[in-house]
Amino acid sequence: MGTRSRYDVGVAAPYRLDLTVSVLRRLSTNVVDVLTSEGQYVHAFGSAHGPIVARVAQVRFDTLKIAIESEARAAAEHPEVLALVRRMLGVDRDIAHFARAAHAIRWLRPLARRMRGVKPPRYPTLWEAFVNAIAFQQVSLQAASTIVRRLIVALGTPFEHEGTQLYLFPSAERVLGATDGVLRTAGLSAAKIGTLRRSGEALVSGALGEAMLENKASPEAAMRLREIKGIGPWTATLILLRGLGRLDVFPMQDTSVARNLALVAGDVPIDVPRLLTALSPEQGMLYYHLLLARLEARGEVGRMSR
Repeated sequence: MGTRSRYDVGVAAPYRLDLTVSVLRRLSTNVVDVLTSEGQYVHAFGSAHGPIVARVAQVRFDTLKIAIESEARAAAEHPEVLALVRRMLGVDRDIAHFARAAHAIRWLRPLARRMRGVKPPRYPTLWEAFVNAIAFQQVSLQAASTIVRRLIVALGTPFEHEGTQLYLFPSAERVLGATDGVLRTAGLSAAKIGTLRRSGEALVSGALGEAMLENKASPEAAMRLREIKGIGPWTATLILLRGLGRLDVFPMQDTSVARNLALVAGDVPIDVPRLLTALSPEQGMLYYHLLLARLEARGEVGRMSR
């Protein structure tokens, strides 16, 4: 790679890169969203001219340094990648309402204080949101992460950059071209393979797209997603949250929510609908905080990629 662009990017403080990346990648075994031993976030994007690598470091509480590197002929795409990285890392998101509402809830206040600075991340593509949401249907965090990792290793493009092993996330076309045997080996069930193929076909054909969903309110967008067989309320909500950055949704049917609430709140009785109303319209941040509580218990917050 011969061309590098460097940017100083202001963020909506408070901001913590380590927390935001931890929420984005979930586990340190994620091979696409990489956190280095120096605390830098590294992600590779595909282009017609080869990989484009973004490397992000937090140098101050209100500033990120972002370096984007590629072959010279892909340099014209650097501003577009910069905009995508900003969106992925939620640098411009103001979640002051959630912070105030969480502070007023006694059992949630300590967690919100520890995780102060986390911003809502967003997958770079709607396709990546589909793949992750489908893989995570009705399985554990560890199992689903293993499935996604196997799929990426089998169908993604690996390469090394400055001593770091990176993978390009496999495109919808690449996954659609794979045999069911390859997808089963990754750990996907027959039902999930069918849902993944139907989702990929909808995106590739243009029957469904990010711009189409962006123009819809969350309930309407969720209904559109659920027109795909295999996409239920929980999966649609997760796609809206992680794929479109919608914070006015919460995955109520998530079996881990009750366990994570118990982890954070202990024996305090919780009226979940009332809780979500208190946090509205940023109740999606509760999902991310509960995830961070679980990752914290596993020693995964800010952990160097493995």
